[in-house]
Amino acid sequence: MSLSKLATSLGLSVTTVSRALGGYSDVAETTRRRVIEEAERIGYRPNAVARRLRGGRSDAVGIVLPTGPGQLGEPFFLRLIAAIGPRLAQAGLDLIVSSARGGPEELVLYRQFVENRRVDAMIVARTRLDDERVNYLKASGLPFVTHGRTRAGGHASVDIDGAKAFEEATQRLLTFGHRRIGFIGAPLEYGFGFFREAGWREALARAGAAPGPSRFAEPSEENGHRLAHDLLAAAERPTALLCATDRLAIGALHALGDLGLRAGHDVSIIGYDNSPIADYVATPLTSFDPDIEGAAARMLDMLLAQLAGRDGTAMTELRSATLVPRRSDGPVPTDSGRLKSRSISREETSDDARPYDPA
Repeated sequence: MSLSKLATSLGLSVTTVSRALGGYSDVAETTRRRVIEEAERIGYRPNAVARRLRGGRSDAVGIVLPTGPGQLGEPFFLRLIAAIGPRLAQAGLDLIVSSARGGPEELVLYRQFVENRRVDAMIVARTRLDDERVNYLKASGLPFVTHGRTRAGGHASVDIDGAKAFEEATQRLLTFGHRRIGFIGAPLEYGFGFFREAGWREALARAGAAPGPSRFAEPSEENGHRLAHDLLAAAERPTALLCATDRLAIGALHALGDLGLRAGHDVSIIGYDNSPIADYVATPLTSFDPDIEGAAARMLDMLLAQLAGRDGTAMTELRSATLVPRRSDGPVPTDSGRLKSRSISREETSDDARPYDPA
């Protein structure tokens, strides 16, 4: 069926039907729904090539993953793309995925996407507090949304409250009796790295405890392993480690194994991302679930609203992560490695959070 026949069947002009299907804001919502329902009923499919040529649109959304070659296996990015792709397809939009190292190489790719009109909108992943990509997209006028906040603000964003999550994680460890709580973090130039470290530091300050030792590096298993070894080599080693991502935490778990230590018994470890592997490591990892799917849905709501003509500068949402307790954390050990004798109430820990007893 052609567009003109669809318009005739609805008793509307071709222009009105075309603009309704294109998501233009000057079409009443009731009319838009009526057009879409009729198009679905009769199986109408627009000529994509003609629409793009006529409207100067690509019907595509771009995302540039800030990773080097061969690093598309980052679990967080894969889950984000898996959540975004199907929802964009439902809206009749394609997802163009590329990757580049952070910095000038990354910005060159953004310019190619925007200035060659390859995309109608962009999704910015792993935002930095001061982000040149965001500054460029603001100046270009292209609709975009960020996963994470920036210092300047003034753009569409969806973020998870990392500070709140790491305050909760630190308080959990304090309740278990820990006082030497170390931190393995991502570089503080990243928004997520900054806020998660701030939550750890704030919770310790509120409890009157000094900040434990901290180390920072790009989030990878290798770096988590290396930095955990560094922290655990101290004369007074931490009894617990908070890790900014699960990848860092997995590396830290392996470092414990190297030293003959048991997670949840000798040293507690908590991660963040609730990666699929968290359930299947030797000692299942306590972590936070950031609800990537829910965040992706809200990001696309903001993008589609901007593509329909709405201003995105005030579109912001801060969501919560959910603690998923497993066996990698527990009560503070005594110096001999045995658990300190003290009463832990049911309110303080769940069965899954208690240290694993192989007996």
